[in-house]
Amino acid sequence: MNIELIDIPKIINKEGNIAVLENGVVPFEIKRVYYLYDIPSTSKRGGHAHKKLNQILIAISGSFDVVLKDGTDKEVITLNKPDKGLLITNNIWRELDNFSSGAVCLVLASEVYDEDDYIRSYKSFVSYIKTNK
Repeated sequence: MNIELIDIPKIINKEGNIAVLENGVVPFEIKRVYYLYDIPSTSKRGGHAHKKLNQILIAISGSFDVVLKDGTDKEVITLNKPDKGLLITNNIWRELDNFSSGAVCLVLASEVYDEDDYIRSYKSFVSYIKTNK
């Protein structure tokens, strides 16, 4: 599956650490940044794939699980450290769930919002993958 955990460089300081995201750490030009917060623990987010967009998810606070599917395999990654990012390339189905209290998910995206880039049904995703391999 085309995913990768990325170490985010940090500056450790007794008065608080700093995580640094800059060219070279993120393997694409960042065109959009957004974050999810105040998420009820029973909520599920995501539930889609992208045809073109790549993104990095970071648990800025708290934790959550990322369920990833490529049409054949399934993998679950728990994000719970603000110095780890999950790179998800295009053509990977993603679902986010199991949010802890106070969880914040920061997303760095390679493209601006484009509804035509989304595949919002898993059945359509599997069909798209089979057609575009």
